[in-house]
Amino acid sequence: MIPVTVYTKPGCPYCARAMRLLADKDADVTEVVASRDPKVKAEMVQRAGGKSTFPQVFVGDRHVGGCDDLMTLERQGKLDAMLAG
Repeated sequence: MIPVTVYTKPGCPYCARAMRLLADKDADVTEVVASRDPKVKAEMVQRAGGKSTFPQVFVGDRHVGGCDDLMTLERQGKLDAMLAG
């Protein structure tokens, strides 16, 4: 399974929803709390092409987007294949 990186913010319901979906998929997830460290948030924004909302999800090096984007991939039946590589 391809590793997933999720940049999060504590207390964010969208972050929790994205993390829950990925946990249900048994994805290899690394959570990076980016809201508390300006350098980490700047890294997230750069990787996400300027997007600064939480969460920002990456499957491998591919930017998926936020929670809504992740849920759309799931509804379309594309998330499992993306996670599998």
